[in-house]
Amino acid sequence: MNGEKNEAAGEATLEDGEFLRQVGDHIRDLRAQRGMTRKILARDSGVSERYLAQLESGQGNISIVRLRDVAQAMGMPLQDVISVGPEQPPELTLLIQYLHRLSPAKLAEARELLLSTFESKSRRDRIALIGLRGAGKTTLGTMLAQHLGIPFVELAREIETEAGMTLSEIFSLYGQAAYRRYERRAMKSVQEKYERFVLSPGGSIVSEPATFDELLTACYTIWIKASPEEHMARVVAQGDHRPMIDNQEAMKDLERILSRREAMYVKADAVVDTSGQSIDDSFAALLAVVPK
Repeated sequence: MNGEKNEAAGEATLEDGEFLRQVGDHIRDLRAQRGMTRKILARDSGVSERYLAQLESGQGNISIVRLRDVAQAMGMPLQDVISVGPEQPPELTLLIQYLHRLSPAKLAEARELLLSTFESKSRRDRIALIGLRGAGKTTLGTMLAQHLGIPFVELAREIETEAGMTLSEIFSLYGQAAYRRYERRAMKSVQEKYERFVLSPGGSIVSEPATFDELLTACYTIWIKASPEEHMARVVAQGDHRPMIDNQEAMKDLERILSRREAMYVKADAVVDTSGQSIDDSFAALLAVVPK
């Protein structure tokens, strides 16, 4: 019957097993993008690690397939069926449909056009350094702020102020969803507090499209880039030896996280690669891309 319905709708669909496999791959990629282990995801979601392992291997609950059937029966994309929230304006619906028809190159061009048209006049006075821990954001950000005579702001500290507790307490008590809410509030608070600043957000901010888009819109953004090996070495040099407990597995996780996030990191206005560079050379490279 399902095959007859799909054929009548004129829409080719995946077999159940392949659909579940792709869902599992996507969930694993999203988890890597957020830098979450399966244990953390299990804790925050209330779903057992065993079930998450089954889901990521393509053996998830069959109700996902049934939900897909409901979506197809209504002639709607699955993401629209599970999406909740206020109904979006008709103009946004039409704009999204139009953008869906553009090639990747045209999409990039459209985004640049929108940013240049609606760009805040203060955007180039607000510099954000993005990248993973160990890239050099804090060191270079502090130097840049001193050079420009403006505040250096670590978003992590602003989040703790906003929440009234440490980051570890936020995660252990309320989970990653709460952290993301505080992260966005802290972003708004920083913009209200300072006219000019150098900001260092957490490396995972690119995992939240809405917050990252706000960052790109509000700040001149520079990706402080480094190789996985240098990220690892610098974190250990800072006194955190946890990655060395299982170095091989930790390096694989780091490489996967960088790979998944790179597509978002490259959306920055500029890139500074600190791999193999001294602090002075990296700072000179940073100064070269800072808006004059």
